[in-house]
Amino acid sequence: MRSGWVVAVAFVAASLAACADDGAGPKGGTPTSTTAATSGATSASPSAPGSSSPSAGEPEPPPAVDLTIVGDLMLVRGVADGRRALAPMAGLLRSADLTVGNLEQTLSTDGEPTQGGDSFGGSPADLDLLRWAGFDAVSLANNHLGDYGERALLETVDLLSDGPVRAFGAGRTARAAARPLLLEARGTTFAFLGFNAIGETPMATATTPGALSVRMPPRTGPLQQADLDRVTAAVRRADRVADAVVVLPHWGTQYTHVPEPVQHRVARALVAAGADLVVGGHPHWVQGVEQISGVPVLHSLGNFVFDMDWEPQVMQGVMLETTWRGPELISLRLVPYAMDPATFAPRVVDGEVAADILRDVASTTSPSAGPLVRCLTSSPSRRVCTP
Repeated sequence: MRSGWVVAVAFVAASLAACADDGAGPKGGTPTSTTAATSGATSASPSAPGSSSPSAGEPEPPPAVDLTIVGDLMLVRGVADGRRALAPMAGLLRSADLTVGNLEQTLSTDGEPTQGGDSFGGSPADLDLLRWAGFDAVSLANNHLGDYGERALLETVDLLSDGPVRAFGAGRTARAAARPLLLEARGTTFAFLGFNAIGETPMATATTPGALSVRMPPRTGPLQQADLDRVTAAVRRADRVADAVVVLPHWGTQYTHVPEPVQHRVARALVAAGADLVVGGHPHWVQGVEQISGVPVLHSLGNFVFDMDWEPQVMQGVMLETTWRGPELISLRLVPYAMDPATFAPRVVDGEVAADILRDVASTTSPSAGPLVRCLTSSPSRRVCTP
């Protein structure tokens, strides 16, 4: 359900790192949620305190809701201490009404690795770390959910089906994988969908588990229209029951700032079906932004917590902070950060490092993004960018 939106990209100074607190608990209250198959979403946070009353006869505007999204995330292999890795950003993650990321690992000790040294298997205890850090939901639609076989995949899906952190983009069947996750915050209902275009994790079918998948370049062959049609049908269903639809595709080519041409085509289809925000993952580098019919499409936020350290680009990323009033996206902010090479913990950066990260985003940002691209190419001394 779409309305107009205003872009405001905040260059967040290192002073915001004071928000992080590795001793604090999770967000106030335990969020609950549901899916489109049930009666409706339940509140993820209490209502905001009332502001000034509207004039007589005017409807009260919806309260502002903050949604934060981060990029590729894993707490295994070289990430020896997940709590230590998440701690510097936990304050910012908890401060949002809803926080979502892309979880590239299992939450199971079962199974044998299927991708050699690139198999990412965790344990159920990692769920507690995610919740402690402030996550409300994660996408499982990526190429690492299947790293330890079907039993580990199912254990991960089941663990996240009815707990403090919920999942979307995968399930026991294709129907379950395509079911949007509904989360409500301050009276606004968000629908989350994810799909995997990279392969490796099995494609969910009518009778077998896996991820909602779209076969498309560069990894899984030519674009299969039937796959895309399944995803856009899911977006349309979500649009009927939610104020805002957020889609997290796992797509593209690794280690480049340049999106694949097919990503633009797929993004247009998602927006035409009713997506209000599209946020991609998998490249492990930041990529640019475009605006399609008023909807922002961020092709990659880069790594958030990931044990990669061989070049600056894999250790940098941007956290996306958005603010909504009902169906209206009223602001969008990018928070640049860099991972500590010893712990893989992301920390907010400023100065030339932050400017370099934002320039990387700007380097492949479409002119269609208008004020956003102008902001990203301006001096980093501008703390807030507006149209």
